Amino acid sequence: MPPAPKLLAQRAVRLFILFTALASAPALAQPLPAEVEAALARARVPRDAVTMLVADADGVRAPRLAWRTQVPVNPASVMKLVTTYAALDLLGPAFTWNTPVYVDGPVRDGVLAGNLYIQGQGDPKLVLERLWLLLRRVQGLGIHTIAGDIVLDRSAFEVADTDPAAFDGEGQRPYNAAPDALLINFKSVVMTFQPNRDGQTAQVSFEPFLSGVSTPSTVPLSAGECGDWRAALAPAFGDPARMGFAGSYPAACGEKTWAVAYADPRSYAMRAVGGMWAEMGAHLKGQVREGAVPRGLKPAFVFESPPLAEVVRDINKYSNNVMAQQLFLTLGLQQKRRGTLEGARATLRQWWNDRIGTGEGQPVFDNGSGLSREERISAAALAKMLQVAWRSAQMPELVSSLPAMGVDGTLRKRALRSGGAAHLKTGSLRDSAGIAGYVHGASGRRWVVVAIANHASANAARPAFDALVDWAGQDN
Repeated sequence: MPPAPKLLAQRAVRLFILFTALASAPALAQPLPAEVEAALARARVPRDAVTMLVADADGVRAPRLAWRTQVPVNPASVMKLVTTYAALDLLGPAFTWNTPVYVDGPVRDGVLAGNLYIQGQGDPKLVLERLWLLLRRVQGLGIHTIAGDIVLDRSAFEVADTDPAAFDGEGQRPYNAAPDALLINFKSVVMTFQPNRDGQTAQVSFEPFLSGVSTPSTVPLSAGECGDWRAALAPAFGDPARMGFAGSYPAACGEKTWAVAYADPRSYAMRAVGGMWAEMGAHLKGQVREGAVPRGLKPAFVFESPPLAEVVRDINKYSNNVMAQQLFLTLGLQQKRRGTLEGARATLRQWWNDRIGTGEGQPVFDNGSGLSREERISAAALAKMLQVAWRSAQMPELVSSLPAMGVDGTLRKRALRSGGAAHLKTGSLRDSAGIAGYVHGASGRRWVVVAIANHASANAARPAFDALVDWAGQDN
């Protein structure tokens, strides 16, 4: 006989209670791939210190792997993915920065009877070669002597001066350079050491030549292994007027280069412009100084940067912090007419809500480079953005900007054991490490992979990240 109506009703109630309990219960912990678990154990990084997600790039299926994906974490330089995709989406890959140059006065017989003004607008790639081209265009106007001053206008960005050593005590590392509306050569000096044939000294060259800074042309050679050759040089870089060495250079090192941040970042642009103008055989009767372009003055020409697609490639391939911060501030300047961190953060928050949505929670934006203790994002939110990017018109530019695993950029030395292919952004701080991007599976499908560790031994988790990428690629 069929069950009585009362019994059926009781069963229905019990099933409803069971389904309700299952829906409200916390999800069971999803096991990580065995090779990933083993790598984390070897690194002594606990499972609860990592977040991992593998999902199809199209975003139409449930993730293959989801571990602690809703937890906001410090992504380190992985945050550059958000800044660069937002810029490609808002500004377009062909966007360029303009640096107007103004001539205030008549030019007669090669002499400018007045001032030359260079107005920075945030160009992230005004390196030495491009500064030379800019000044060569000035000479192309018939100017070989400036009777007045060269005036640098840095007012487009409103950023307070900071101590380069404040973040991690490494003030001489170029990665700590601060953004600047007129950022020249990342405020860094590149030294090249080449042992001379006399066996007694090494030739030392400094690029760029900084006006008013004394530098040695040679340094004594020493015997022994190369080892920690920077320490052997006993560098003295703290005095803005002098860069020198109290030690020696090991002959066994051969030729080496060393890039350092200049001791007085505020005066770097003035010294670099003055030094290059002199090296080009031109003359300046006044001085190089900061100031504002007079109102109503029309530019003599506008110096254009490379396109954003090229800049984004430099940022992501080599994880360039100051270029990322230049781009972050540019978003504020272009969208909010405010070259400030507050304006940039407001721009990114609005863009995220409009483009990515709020379902996975909004990231915490600080300076857009990941060189921050404050920035936060969840693996689920980052993966959703990568899925949105995959379906967008900017996908080719974003993917090609990422380091190709085992090929170039920050992943040149980290090849996949499976022989697959991946384009991934890396990130690394003292207590944060991560990797995120796209993996080409053996089946032909594309996967979004996100893996981030926040732990005192976070950087030891890199083999576990690589194992996850390998696992994602083995999908057939």
